[in-house]
Amino acid sequence: MAHGLHRQIKLVFILHALISGLLIAAGAIALGLVVRHVILDQRMEAEADVFWEQREVDPAHPLPRTSGIESYLDTGGAIDAGLPDDVREMAAGLHWRLRTRDTFYIDRRPQGVLYFKVDAGDIDRAIALTGLSVLLLAVLTIAVISWLSYRTSKRLVSPVSWLANVVTRWDPRAPDTEAISSGALPADSGREVRSLARALRGLAGRVEAFVARERDFTRDASHELRTPLTVIRVATDLMLADPAMSPQTHRSLARVQRAGRDMEAVIEAFLILAREAEIAPQSEEFDAMEVVHHEVDRVQPLLKGRDLELVVIDEGAPRLYAPPNVLNVMLGNLLGNAVRFTESGRIEVRVAPDSIEVRDTGIGMDAEALTRAFDPFFRADPNSDAGKGMGLSIVRRLGERFGWPVQLFSEPGEGTTAIIRFIA
Repeated sequence: MAHGLHRQIKLVFILHALISGLLIAAGAIALGLVVRHVILDQRMEAEADVFWEQREVDPAHPLPRTSGIESYLDTGGAIDAGLPDDVREMAAGLHWRLRTRDTFYIDRRPQGVLYFKVDAGDIDRAIALTGLSVLLLAVLTIAVISWLSYRTSKRLVSPVSWLANVVTRWDPRAPDTEAISSGALPADSGREVRSLARALRGLAGRVEAFVARERDFTRDASHELRTPLTVIRVATDLMLADPAMSPQTHRSLARVQRAGRDMEAVIEAFLILAREAEIAPQSEEFDAMEVVHHEVDRVQPLLKGRDLELVVIDEGAPRLYAPPNVLNVMLGNLLGNAVRFTESGRIEVRVAPDSIEVRDTGIGMDAEALTRAFDPFFRADPNSDAGKGMGLSIVRRLGERFGWPVQLFSEPGEGTTAIIRFIA
């Protein structure tokens, strides 16, 4: 889940402080080891020079032995058994034995080999204390600088968060652009925030104009599209009332009348989808079985001459409260698809108290086509002239609007089942 900008900035600075502290710690340790090596090497070299100079004056001069140094000398004769064998093979210089954590300095000269076992505890403690002090000071400095930088960044980002909160509360139908005017912005708003506010005010104006155009179109289309259909319906009613009309003409006019009513249902469904969700459509209580019979009668002429059976099974049709034409359009599209893609076999419309199921024995769909079946303009067979690929998209959108979700189940060659569930 995405975090807020303030929290992201805080995490960045905390991570920066931790990484910087670790790098400084690693650098302090590495530098301490280098300093330790240089100091001991120089000290032991000086100690060896003093010893050989005094040996030239007094061959019996004793080996240096202090609280911090143990000495061994190899002049070709016997050597102290306390000196480890592996040390005797070491090259000249300073060495640190990891296994025992002992420090040895070997000085090889023609006169012999001088071995120093060094107790570097004091030097190690001094370096450790110095390194720790430097580390603590550096970490404290980084923490203070990071905190001040975070406070400054937070202050710079606060106007953006304020702006986002104001815009979130906007009503797209009437956005309050004065709330982000130049005078209303926080005092510490920078040039970028003011430019963003101007852009949002311009966008809000365009959105408001767009919503107004859509609202006007919905109102005008409702009147302009229904008026000619009302004229057609009234004219066909008058013509059908003429007893002298021939049976053939009567059938043609009846088809025109049914087509006009279907067109009215489609127009109403489109207008419902075009309206805002807050505007409730004109609803009424109706019997779902009446809609089922109407749509089944409408597709019956398409079955003539085909080995295709269409049956209705009533398991307790519900009474619904909604615009009846919505269910007309949804069921009409599902039945139309079933008839269109089923050459022979059976189409079954099963009506239950909580659902309407349309099952066919048609060509079916594979898994890929099934996942895209509700996409606008999608057709499983692009080369087919059967429909434009909008039917199922309209069915799904109407179902979502009224709480009637639609499900599809299909297998290639075994048919398709579409279910409208009444759960709202």
